[in-house]
Amino acid sequence: MGFDKLFATIAGEPVLAHALRAFDRATSVSEIIVVARKERHDEIRTLIGAAGFKKVRSIVPGGDRRQDSVRAGLRRIHTHATHVAVHDAARPLITPEQIERAFEQSRIQGAATLAQPVNDTLKRAGANLLVAGSVDRHELYAMQTPQIFDRKLIEDAYRALYEENISVTDEVSAVERLGHKIALVVNDDFNFKITYSRDLPIAELILRERAKANR
Repeated sequence: MGFDKLFATIAGEPVLAHALRAFDRATSVSEIIVVARKERHDEIRTLIGAAGFKKVRSIVPGGDRRQDSVRAGLRRIHTHATHVAVHDAARPLITPEQIERAFEQSRIQGAATLAQPVNDTLKRAGANLLVAGSVDRHELYAMQTPQIFDRKLIEDAYRALYEENISVTDEVSAVERLGHKIALVVNDDFNFKITYSRDLPIAELILRERAKANR
């Protein structure tokens, strides 16, 4: 996007603040670890203080890859924590209700993630961008976050990644490698990731409409 999207303002607050608020309000959440670039830590502390978030326990530097940042966060979790939720801060539309639904399934299955069925027609193409074939979308789901796991399970999964020098794009992929099943919690509400500038006004509209509905 050409700028730090987590600090873009939507509905009067930074993207990051909206994501944090959902977890701060979720009953199942006891602590929040924010993993971010070190040069942003002072701004994040100011944001947390202004918003009055109560559950943020630590702000830690991230790494070069997503998995490096998650690993840094795992090291700071309280010893009493039984489950771990990993969430993209660029998903500001997450709600406490969505978090609780995923958490309940993680308690049952050991691992769960919000997911959305793929509804678009999918095509495979080569480097020349010419269609090379179709992809059957039946039983295909787009992964969202939070992805929530039994603590020992996610720690074991990450230990295996670094022992075998493997890279993954999300936590579900790490846990899959252990042969563990992950429950999909189908989400029919908005929870998209801010990726392009055009996503910001759409997210703002949704947040404002939700605020109206809750008055």
